[in-house]
Amino acid sequence: MRHRCVGDLMTSAVVWVRPDTPFKDVAKLLAEHDITALPVLDEEDRPLGVVSEADLLRWQAGQPDPGGRSSGVERTPRFTASGLMSSPAVVAQAEWSVVEAARAMERHGVKRLPVVDEAGRLVGLLSRSDLVRVFLRRDQAICEEITHDVLDGTLCLAPTDVDVSVVDGRVTLRGTVEHGGTIAVVVRLCRAVDGVIDVQERLQCRTDASPAA
Repeated sequence: MRHRCVGDLMTSAVVWVRPDTPFKDVAKLLAEHDITALPVLDEEDRPLGVVSEADLLRWQAGQPDPGGRSSGVERTPRFTASGLMSSPAVVAQAEWSVVEAARAMERHGVKRLPVVDEAGRLVGLLSRSDLVRVFLRRDQAICEEITHDVLDGTLCLAPTDVDVSVVDGRVTLRGTVEHGGTIAVVVRLCRAVDGVIDVQERLQCRTDASPAA
């Protein structure tokens, strides 16, 4: 079994800016490339932070109202990426699993992660929409991975023993295995396959004894 990692899902062609990039240039790049955020890199291409549409809007909300009404927020004008960005940058490694990346996003409350190499230099960008792609795997691809990698390759079960059907990421297993203890193992491994949303087992066993370790 091979799980998709951050390096498989990230965008490699990343649009980025330097800390001294002016406000208008940041806004222009976001609009031209139809993206919502830009990593801010130092001179060695290491992420310092991320500047997003939300950061620009937050800055704008802090400006004086043209009609004379106070925004209730006093802010010093910030006209460059370094003044606008959210920092420090929360980064990921290309070899991270999807679960590690999702937990990092949740823990830090961010929507995207700059991906760095061993030296801390930017190599890609991972967004929440990239993670969602895991759940868009074709049912046929999921079925083939369970049949060949899990049942045959890992558990050495014959294709005639267990029938696998997948509909919208939901897996149903029907058939017979030798030992009762095998059923829980089959279900657990199937749940770990990328793209699987749920597993329903309709399995029977020939004996209740669990196989030897």
